Amino acid sequence: MEAAALLAPLSNAPEQTALVLDVDGTLAPIVARPELAAVPADTRAELERLVGRYLLVACVSGRAGGDARRLVDVEGIDYVGNHGLELDPRAAVLAGEIRRFRDAVGLPVEDKTLSLSYHYREAEDEERARAELEAVAVKAQAAGLDARWGRKVLEIRPLVPADKGTAVRALLERSGARRGLYAGDDTTDLDAFAGLLEAGLDHAVRVAVTSDEGPDELAEAADLVVSGPAELAGLLRLL
Repeated sequence: MEAAALLAPLSNAPEQTALVLDVDGTLAPIVARPELAAVPADTRAELERLVGRYLLVACVSGRAGGDARRLVDVEGIDYVGNHGLELDPRAAVLAGEIRRFRDAVGLPVEDKTLSLSYHYREAEDEERARAELEAVAVKAQAAGLDARWGRKVLEIRPLVPADKGTAVRALLERSGARRGLYAGDDTTDLDAFAGLLEAGLDHAVRVAVTSDEGPDELAEAADLVVSGPAELAGLLRLL
């Protein structure tokens, strides 16, 4: 089915529709270091338009929620960070577990309080860096934590039933949306796809933002596939 036909049930009923989006690799192109990421001005303009039109526009990110808010910088969007962990009522206790693991490992890391991201995109020897992080993943599992691989990154999280899927369902339930869209680019976005389908909506659209680094499973599970953040911005214009 063509994009316009799949999106029409959403654009025809904006008062019933939630648009939920990943940030890095989806709205903002992937860059060498997370702090260098930027949402293009034309994408930001589309988001501002959508906020004024739809029941809910939200960003669910692997970044901390405040960092996602800073990066996207659009008022009226709901921001949920740390793959949905920020919605967990045990957040303070979970943050302590993550901090202790960070200190025990002692490697350079992007510390997001409730999760850790060990990036190896800029490593001189990616194969060696990946092997070192394989050992970190084993340690995390032994410590009762969740270790997940993404695009040139190892993410360490508490082993609790919270992910982008639980965040999507919570956002949909809170908003009362009956129709929805989710767009993402990485392995963790498969959880969000599942959450969107499990919400029992009248119409749901899963958008995969693909890349050479992204998982094949994402495109296979999607209703629509775009080739990067720029093409996603074009898709948003249809809404």
